[in-house]
Amino acid sequence: MRVCGFQSKINNSFPCLDDQFSFRILLAMNKVVASADEAIRDVFDGATIMIGGFGLCGMPENLIRALVRKGSRNLTTISNNAGVDGVGNGLLLAAGQIRHHIGTYVGENRLLEEMVLKGTIQLDLVPQGTFSERIRAGGAGIPAFFTPTGVGTIVAEGKETREFDGRRYVMERGLNADFAFVKAWKGDALGNLVYRKTARNFNPLMAAAAKVTIAEVEHLVEAGELDGDQIHTPSVYVKRIFQGELYEKRIERRTVRKAGAV
Repeated sequence: MRVCGFQSKINNSFPCLDDQFSFRILLAMNKVVASADEAIRDVFDGATIMIGGFGLCGMPENLIRALVRKGSRNLTTISNNAGVDGVGNGLLLAAGQIRHHIGTYVGENRLLEEMVLKGTIQLDLVPQGTFSERIRAGGAGIPAFFTPTGVGTIVAEGKETREFDGRRYVMERGLNADFAFVKAWKGDALGNLVYRKTARNFNPLMAAAAKVTIAEVEHLVEAGELDGDQIHTPSVYVKRIFQGELYEKRIERRTVRKAGAV
């Protein structure tokens, strides 16, 4: 028996399926939600959230704005940086929602600097390569690993060190989160994601390292429309997906060549 014409959340129709059982499976796998606010409905006070992006590139703008509206507090954020004043994660800082931030770079945010100096926020600075590997390890189920980065510096204080082949290494723990907010260029109703160029950055690592991964995309398509060989994050990692809106895509520091320069 073929089942056709059931309503989709994207374009109001599912493709014809061979039987009702197949339809029920596809319906259950449809992860599309209507908005960012619906997507973050269960983010609780005290949650740990990974937030994709490098600077302002590839950050989940809609999810951040929705989290500010929701007002969840005492959050631990894991993100490369803390946005800039009034933009990105900077909105969460200004709203007083973050109590602990784990990242690699904070130089563009005056508010964060003030909060650290006043002791109103806990800040863990991590070498960027170590940061990436800690997230990757968390997603791969690896609780800890050894790296030479930071040995003999403040980075290694209080951590286990060992010698391998005549070189000292420091042990670092994998990172996991309750939620991951990621931004992709294109995604389908099943949750498969494709990122675009440098906007990929930390997003695919974080998508694999959280209990609940929520993806916002610029273009949402039906299952089967994406080329399987081009998918960066498989649907198995994504719990909810929606099409974002009002992408500002700001540039932190616009640099242009002087007229006539080669």
